[in-house]
Amino acid sequence: MTLDPIWLTRELVGIDSTTYHEGAAGDFLEEFLASRGWVVEKTPVPQPEESGRTGERWNVYAGPDAPELVFSTHIDTVPPYIPFSEDAEFMYGRGVTDAKGIIAAQVAAAERLRAEGYAVGLLFLSGEERDSAGAKVANENAKASRFLINGEPTDNRLALASKGALRVVLTARGTMAHSAYPELGESAIHKLVEVLARMRALELPVEEDIGPSTLNIGLIQGGRAPNVIADHAEAQVLIRLVCDSASTRAAIEECAAGLAEVDFTLEIPFVRLRSLEGFPTMVAKFTTDIPQLNNWGEPLLLGPGSIHVAHTPYEKLAKRELLEAVDLYVEVAKRLLG
Repeated sequence: MTLDPIWLTRELVGIDSTTYHEGAAGDFLEEFLASRGWVVEKTPVPQPEESGRTGERWNVYAGPDAPELVFSTHIDTVPPYIPFSEDAEFMYGRGVTDAKGIIAAQVAAAERLRAEGYAVGLLFLSGEERDSAGAKVANENAKASRFLINGEPTDNRLALASKGALRVVLTARGTMAHSAYPELGESAIHKLVEVLARMRALELPVEEDIGPSTLNIGLIQGGRAPNVIADHAEAQVLIRLVCDSASTRAAIEECAAGLAEVDFTLEIPFVRLRSLEGFPTMVAKFTTDIPQLNNWGEPLLLGPGSIHVAHTPYEKLAKRELLEAVDLYVEVAKRLLG
């Protein structure tokens, strides 16, 4: 029976799978794919201590032991969970674009290719939205595939590159004192503000055909009260990389010298990707699981939906675009496999 990807998207979005809560969605995918004749493997992904959870979470692989091509994307979504809704043109809810509609399109495409005799697989992963934990687990037990088509919202265009990410934690320390006598203390917040001002003034690397590195100060916390000199302050910063991170790391350390401690807590490298003649292209300013899946074959990046509505309360996906993605995935796979 032909799979309706709109129906499958509806079913998947009906399951809350925000990061660290992927268990139920993984169970559903295992049972659903097995019911359609796929050989399915479900692999546990450990819960990190920071999650505060003990519930199970999974990677799900469906397909042969030696696929020529594997479709892949992620099961988890960012919070908060938003229930599914729809009208005649669009689907709405958390994950319709990033990335449960993509799961549905990839399953529908893989079933069409399998029916024509192509050896294709499906790999759905936990933890992409936080630290690519599922991708790291999957890479240790990779299948011998020639190509990996990773799914993220690219407006159905092949990505020429995907920016990297460098996550930085800055910690400043000081001495508490009564705010009426600042000379008796040392403000950690004042130190941190100075570091952040220096960082904002940095001329970060630019790649001519990709664009600039970008910097976002995402979190700031510290201090005790308005009338207390702060003894502690912390900020978390994310830089989108367009090249090797060495010069950016050195610049950040120079900004913080003598004022704050620097901890680089996560790095996802910048990657260039393959294009195919005749297919529209774009540059992904976001990161993906691709750098952690290097054992799964040559990567391409493609998927329906706009990244501009992902991670927002207004996440939506046009039904027409989802159906077009199925045809596009089939066409790209056939082009790659000859």
